[in-house]
Amino acid sequence: MEGRMRDLTLDEFVDVLGSKAPVPGGGGASAVAASVGVALGQMVASLTSGKVRYADAQPRIDALLPQLQHARDRLLDLADEDARAFEPLARAYRMPRETAQQRAARDAALQEALVGACEVPLDIMETTCEALGLVDELARIGSRMAVSDAAAAAALLGASLRAASLNVFVNAKSMADRDHALRYQTRARALLQKGCPLAEDTFGYVERML
Repeated sequence: MEGRMRDLTLDEFVDVLGSKAPVPGGGGASAVAASVGVALGQMVASLTSGKVRYADAQPRIDALLPQLQHARDRLLDLADEDARAFEPLARAYRMPRETAQQRAARDAALQEALVGACEVPLDIMETTCEALGLVDELARIGSRMAVSDAAAAAALLGASLRAASLNVFVNAKSMADRDHALRYQTRARALLQKGCPLAEDTFGYVERML
């Protein structure tokens, strides 16, 4: 796919996502979905900002808004990084393997490509976890008129976190260096253990208010 994900229209993005094109795939979709969750958090912050009723929260809102923008931009960048990381992996899978020499070359290229294919979704998970912390705070200090949007943001971010983790696990499974693979798997599980309960807590907090 040529160009950046963020430059596609929504129709163009879902069309290419639904096609047989190799990218975007689950990693890119996870990053884009997480960016939508962050944007919902931005909406909650924007609807809270400047309101007399929430004057006490204004300093935190002012601090959260640029952090949310940074997370959203980073996630969209990561959608493109995920596509770039998949390209060498796809090339490696297509390499010939008729002879022992070809198989060795293919395996070497594959093992090298698997590193990027794990690291980018881990970055998506890291950024998504950070965004979950921001959204959780917004659910508690933000405008009550937009509290359901904070819960929707948490739900999207939680789902994106789990979706991105699958790319880590499936690619780490193919790594010959099992110590390296274990480090990726352990980090992914730690992020899931951190982010998924937070997403559930945020959603549950809002649900009890409705």
